Amino acid sequence: MAMVNDEYEKMLQAFALAKNFLRQQVELGFDEVYTQVKTKKPTAKKEDGPVPTGLSDFYHEIKNCKKCHLYRTRTNFVFGVGNPEANLMLIGEAPGKEEDLQGEPFVGAAGKLLDRMLAAINFSREDVFIANILKCRPPENRDPRPDEIETCKPYLLEQIKLIQPKIICALGRISAQVLLQTKSALGQLRGEFHDFNGIKFLVTYHPAALLRYQQYKRPAWEDLKLLRKEYDKLKILAG
Repeated sequence: MAMVNDEYEKMLQAFALAKNFLRQQVELGFDEVYTQVKTKKPTAKKEDGPVPTGLSDFYHEIKNCKKCHLYRTRTNFVFGVGNPEANLMLIGEAPGKEEDLQGEPFVGAAGKLLDRMLAAINFSREDVFIANILKCRPPENRDPRPDEIETCKPYLLEQIKLIQPKIICALGRISAQVLLQTKSALGQLRGEFHDFNGIKFLVTYHPAALLRYQQYKRPAWEDLKLLRKEYDKLKILAG
């Protein structure tokens, strides 16, 4: 009888947790609930090795990368974080000091601002996937060098292929220029959607720039509203 009562108590606790979770989602304004059930997406066959069947497999395949000199000074390989089936992917340039220490992108002051930016348009980290052009921190947070970008860029492209987002948002000049293969200034690139291999591609300011230059916050807010509007439109079309 004691065993039956224990199982009953565990069931009640599980229902209570589920109820609290669903109530929180409603309060946050979400009209979808993300579960922990994940399916694997097919990927194109690569000629030079086994095909990763998902982000987890791909992470374990590359997490000890030593293809460029940055591995010598890194604390952690910063792969990326978020929903592996996200419709929205955010891409920055490279890990900073805090990101290198914690092994997760955008966790410092700029990361906290990014969280607030996402919340302002009803997103959380669990809804999106966040990554960088580089997976290792450049010394002193300097800009990524061309050779480092060319070495690490295939990893990001594989992540995009695995996640299959409907929208990509480039955070800052470097990620925008690298992925769009352009030298145009950020001011010329933002404010409209571009095409990246059939994926809607929006450019906005890096959160670190918004911390330094208050005048960029208003145009960044316009970008965020544009992003949310397009996301909702694509969701309606898909639904």
